[in-house]
Amino acid sequence: MPPSDPAPPVHRATTSDKGAFSHATCVCGWRGPARRARDRARRDASEHERG
Repeated sequence: MPPSDPAPPVHRATTSDKGAFSHATCVCGWRGPARRARDRARRDASEHERG
């Protein structure tokens, strides 16, 4: 039986606030830059999930 291919990495990014800044983090360990605009942090998370 041939070896199975490893599963692709799972990406589930969320955003959180710390003081006046928001940032995106992912279960894979990735962390986006601090942003003053929450919508930009959400966009960072979405772009990361898409690869």
